Amino acid sequence: MKKIIAFTFFIFASAASFAALPPLTPEAQAAADLAKAKAAYGDKVGAFQLCQAQNRVADRFKVAGTSAPAACVAPPPFVAPVAAVPPPAAK
Repeated sequence: MKKIIAFTFFIFASAASFAALPPLTPEAQAAADLAKAKAAYGDKVGAFQLCQAQNRVADRFKVAGTSAPAACVAPPPFVAPVAAVPPPAAK
């Protein structure tokens, strides 16, 4: 009996988690887009720093006669995304 009650509870809880949320306001959408762009830029900076660290280690253990490690490409400066503003409604 306890298993049936637990199963029923989890079915209702999972159904509530699939409920439709209202659409985001334009301000909230712009904030979400900015956060996504900042996270993507942070990933690019992290990859650049990792490349530099790997090159330093490769240079330290490099055997004579081997080629140099690949050059790292620095990410461009962060540019905030431009949100498309809908035109005002005509009266």
